[in-house]
Amino acid sequence: MSLRTPLYPQHVEADAKIVDFGGWDMPLHYGSQLDEHHAVRRSAGVFDVSHMGVVDLRGSDPRGLLARVMANNPDKLTAPGRAMYTCMLNERGGVIDDLIVYRFADDFYRVVVNAGTRRGDIDWLSRHAGGFGVTVHERNELGMLAVQGPHARALAAPLLPVSEAQTLALKPFSACQDGDWMVARTGYTGEDGWEIVLPQAQLVSLWYALLGAGIQPCGLGARDTLRLEAGMNLYGQDMDQDTSPLESGLGWTVAWTPEERDFIGRAALEAQRAAGGLKRFVGLLLTERGVLRAHQRVITPTGDGELTSGTFSPTLGRAIGLARLPAGDSDQCEVEIRGRRLHARIVRPPFVRHGKVQIEL
Repeated sequence: MSLRTPLYPQHVEADAKIVDFGGWDMPLHYGSQLDEHHAVRRSAGVFDVSHMGVVDLRGSDPRGLLARVMANNPDKLTAPGRAMYTCMLNERGGVIDDLIVYRFADDFYRVVVNAGTRRGDIDWLSRHAGGFGVTVHERNELGMLAVQGPHARALAAPLLPVSEAQTLALKPFSACQDGDWMVARTGYTGEDGWEIVLPQAQLVSLWYALLGAGIQPCGLGARDTLRLEAGMNLYGQDMDQDTSPLESGLGWTVAWTPEERDFIGRAALEAQRAAGGLKRFVGLLLTERGVLRAHQRVITPTGDGELTSGTFSPTLGRAIGLARLPAGDSDQCEVEIRGRRLHARIVRPPFVRHGKVQIEL
């Protein structure tokens, strides 16, 4: 039987198209994926992301645990409330998951993990936690909403029990708490906004309050086109346990210093870096009419690569994608679509950020 968030009845009530997503019954859209996409780029939209996992790390040395299991360096979280994007790696340098880490106190950190990997993530953290005196606590009683868009913060602020002045003062990649509520200035759309963690018992009332404030409900379809325009990876497509961050456009999340920090996967990444010839992770802009999809073949002067993600960009009015290609410096390629080779330009993501086009069309 599929899992469902506490808002499932509200999605059905709103005539959402329900699809399976990693074992969860989730809304794909509420009538028009295109309208939902544009709402987030132009005003504000709200996503039910209660399928994601909220995990608290408490004890004597959660920073030490995170320094061991994550590729980024938790020492960068210099103040309570600061947040960081990172990957957890296996010994081969493959990505177990990408996640956001929040520091609230020396003895309290929080991680938000992907729905499809949450069980494995918790097992991995628990396996290594004992040596650092840390308990790993999954907060199943909490839900999560993402309110995104240029007007999202202003529209949502008066509806939250957390101080409006405090939330509006938050800097990007920071968070504040009030009891079981957490408001973080983070997101997965390339727009400003909040990700709000709150007790499941209060999800429905906040959902209706947000809709009443003029914020549009949005499903997984718009979430995917928005994140792809923003050049953000999707776990299981753009990276997984068999691909390293160095070949997934995530080399910037690997903290090589201090050299003595022996994070899991470091030796494998150092060997990859030393060997050279790493695959390129790039953006593609199709210059002909067609649709880009994951797993399509990409032909370059130095060999074949593969689309990892692809979609039609509502903002650009063009097909875009992310691809893993052989090493080289060409900015031109072809994509094989239904037996035809169509021309595409190799570009550097993001395609769109904060409502503005970031590439030359």
